[in-house]
Amino acid sequence: MPTPTTKPNFTFDNSPKVWTFLILLILSFAISAFLEAFNLPAALLLGPMIAGIIVTVRGAGLMLPNPLFAMAQGTLGWMIAGHLPTNIYQEIAKEWPIFLLGTCSTIVASSLLGWLLSRTGLLPGTTAIWGSSPGAASVMTIMSESYGADMRLVAFMQYLRVACCAIAATVVASMFNVDTTVSVQWFALSSFSDFMITVVMSCMTVFIGAKLRLPGGPLLLSIAVGIFIKFSGVFSIVLPSWYLAISFGLLGWGIGFRFSPSVLRHALHVFPHVISAIIALIFINGCFAMLLVYFANIDPLTAFLATSPGGADSVAIIAASTNADVAFVMSMQIMRFLLVLIVGPMLARWLSVNKATKTTKQ
Repeated sequence: MPTPTTKPNFTFDNSPKVWTFLILLILSFAISAFLEAFNLPAALLLGPMIAGIIVTVRGAGLMLPNPLFAMAQGTLGWMIAGHLPTNIYQEIAKEWPIFLLGTCSTIVASSLLGWLLSRTGLLPGTTAIWGSSPGAASVMTIMSESYGADMRLVAFMQYLRVACCAIAATVVASMFNVDTTVSVQWFALSSFSDFMITVVMSCMTVFIGAKLRLPGGPLLLSIAVGIFIKFSGVFSIVLPSWYLAISFGLLGWGIGFRFSPSVLRHALHVFPHVISAIIALIFINGCFAMLLVYFANIDPLTAFLATSPGGADSVAIIAASTNADVAFVMSMQIMRFLLVLIVGPMLARWLSVNKATKTTKQ
């Protein structure tokens, strides 16, 4: 007697690549629009990333060419440089004790929680440290792979924290009757010539960064050169919203295509531990924000956004749409971001050596 067979789940194994890519596009648009409806800052990256995960675990077998992924990293680096407030040094010099306390407190708290997560043994290598790093989520995700971390799990941790911090910031803003709706001018272009110069310079920094073979070279060199251009005023960094959306989509796909069913299962397995660490970090930084309100006479929304571990890229969007002190918020976020870029690799190396030593002794 033949045994009954169950109908297999839908997969993309035998589907034409054109149809698979079309479904990927539709899913990316749909998920991004859904997330945008809730004013989630990283929606344009999260949507394609989730869509990429869905089609990949269903056997799509799509790959993003490395040059496209590197170009998207370069665009991200120039965007971060373009968001730097020109008065950042004056802001920091004026109230340096507050900036030092706010920056170091977040880094210490996130590093401690990352270390505790790494001690559980649930996350491989330096994944817990990079996943907990309070820099720009996209930058930490891209750099992590060069330092022995699992980029997929780092992305899971980073963007879960971005979502939680965005929700927390929205709640705080609503408590003070502040509207967080952002109006995006998709095709606005202040200068076509500056846009073309920005794209050419981005290509150059990506190419040189890749040739130098430095960890995260295309991204870090783009940030460094972009910061120099921003403060020297050689030309204006112009990146229209539609161009950024394409770059964010490529970054999302590049990360999402790396997932597999086993990685996704592992991400769900560690979810309770990761979400607990994120809630604890938000609570700790909320306490630091209260200290800024009490001792430095800073308004609550500005203090919360300045100490938020959600990442400079997402916090910038929220701060710009509220009545918070944007210069103060971005100065603290960028200062912390740059410090994490310096400290992060050293901390990751220390953890790797420490783990290797313990393993050898055992």
